Amino acid sequence: MTERLQQQRERAEAAGQGHVLRWFDELSTLHGNDLLAQLEHVDYELLARLARKFDERPAPAANFAPPEVFPLRRDDAQERRAGDATERGRALLSEGKVGYLLVAGGQASRLGYTGPKGAYSVGPVSGRTLFEFHARRLRAAMQRYGVGGPWYVMTSPANDGETRAFFSEHRFFGLDPATVTFFPQAMLPALDPAGKIMMADKHRLFLAPNGHGGALSAFAEAGLVDHAREHGVEQLSYFQVDNPLARPADPLFLGLHAEAGAGMSSKVVAKRDEHEKVGVLGMRDGVLGCIEYSDLPDDLRTQRDDSGKLTFRAGNIAVHALSVDFVDRVTSGGLKLPWHVARKRMQVLGEDGRMVERDGAKFETFVFDALGMSEGSITLEVDRAEEFSPVKNREGEDSPDSARRDMCALWASWVREQGGALPAGKGDEPPPVEVDPLLAETREEFAAKWPVEPDVRERGHLYE
Repeated sequence: MTERLQQQRERAEAAGQGHVLRWFDELSTLHGNDLLAQLEHVDYELLARLARKFDERPAPAANFAPPEVFPLRRDDAQERRAGDATERGRALLSEGKVGYLLVAGGQASRLGYTGPKGAYSVGPVSGRTLFEFHARRLRAAMQRYGVGGPWYVMTSPANDGETRAFFSEHRFFGLDPATVTFFPQAMLPALDPAGKIMMADKHRLFLAPNGHGGALSAFAEAGLVDHAREHGVEQLSYFQVDNPLARPADPLFLGLHAEAGAGMSSKVVAKRDEHEKVGVLGMRDGVLGCIEYSDLPDDLRTQRDDSGKLTFRAGNIAVHALSVDFVDRVTSGGLKLPWHVARKRMQVLGEDGRMVERDGAKFETFVFDALGMSEGSITLEVDRAEEFSPVKNREGEDSPDSARRDMCALWASWVREQGGALPAGKGDEPPPVEVDPLLAETREEFAAKWPVEPDVRERGHLYE
């Protein structure tokens, strides 16, 4: 028995998990080394703590209240504050004090595509991928402010190699490769009701991502807090890969966040209606966080204020600003976020070496739980039509088709306001129009650059 195998066997058996090596003698050298590599990363003490949560049901929260929101429609005082904050944000961007944290660990399998979700094509006219839309927005910010901050791309073990290869194949979409850093999200073994690690195969643990809150711990564990500070970065702009309309270099948001001295801030959109199944930002027992749709009682979910709007309408769009010091504080000595249990029926390896379906649990952390640890926080309402159209489902709402439709509707409105000619749409569909973020990110910027001749393509008009 090799020293490496002996060490992992002793660790597993001491933790009551010796079954993970049950089939080791049957494995090839390659598969044996693969299993040992997985076991070397297992934190058995953490798993023992998580196992005690399997049957734990969180106590119902009470005293729900909506958050204080910096609104989309503002009075004169708020407009003055917005103007001052925008100047503060522009200064941060011009001084290179903003870095960008993209969460891109997902695969596009739910969309019927094999590969990283960021490699999925969503451009209604250009066919550009999600990765390219984000890269072009960062290039535009660099051109606008004369300096670009580092771009940190969180991958997963499942797509890390493919993501790196995709960026290389596309020459980093015009960005300097030295400014892009990839780092993988951590994975955790799933557990059965007895707290035993479940196996996906004789040489593979059943591993699952540790949730988007794991972006913070993975960032810190990769040494990127120090990297950010070494590059003069004070604030991180956090966004997820599935939203092609995300604006990572928004001076208003970054400025409001910095002026408040906040550790973590958020963007929200007004919920479509009381039935939209999204979390909302709000206060739970006096602590700011994200209230899951299922946690809101029916009477509060449908409650409306004096203006007729939903009381709990601040829909979470997973766009945040975080100070580097705050990330350091919530990750120093281990991630200080609560763990959530996702109980599921899973296809796993049975004791006889055959696949069976069994009850199990995955464990996740949520980044928005860090809001309750922030001293001060800004909740900025933005226009859904301009900043939020995620690609999550294969069809229907929040699908590639709905995102393309939303993008076309937005950009066609910009062209229409300038009196430009539009291509014909099909039926009730908006005209097929796309505006390159390198040309303009907002309708004001587009208007300032008008007139612009479109590149007329078979799919529609492309302004770039």
